[in-house]
Amino acid sequence: MEKSKSENKSNEAGASPFSQTFFHGTKADLKMGDFIEIGLNSNFGQRKEAKYIYLTATLDAAVWGAELALNGARERIYLVEPTGPIEDDPNLTDKKFPGNPTMSYRSKHPFKVVGELAVWQGHSPEQVKTMKDGVAKAKEQGIEAIED
Repeated sequence: MEKSKSENKSNEAGASPFSQTFFHGTKADLKMGDFIEIGLNSNFGQRKEAKYIYLTATLDAAVWGAELALNGARERIYLVEPTGPIEDDPNLTDKKFPGNPTMSYRSKHPFKVVGELAVWQGHSPEQVKTMKDGVAKAKEQGIEAIED
């Protein structure tokens, strides 16, 4: 039996039972259902009010986010879903990794916390020190980690 065009169209437009889940690395203590929003002080750079919030589709990039956050609290990796449009993170994709291999994105719309990774592997202390030294050197040269 052939379906009508209106039936096909409504099926195509319907929400998929699966959506892309992204990672957000931080040291903030969040709960399921919380929203990560702009307007709070950034965990990076001069800790200015965040104009964007960031997420990634790769665990490695989220681990770096957690490890490099300035807050002294425990490192965390949250599973988040964007509530609005996202765009490539120009701080990485245009300057460091053309083509966005880190799958890093930013948005002005909140991210909903839908889970937390309980077990994940961080980088070695040597790798973290090297990265933090690089961030400090860039800061001395007047280069901010995040430019809006």
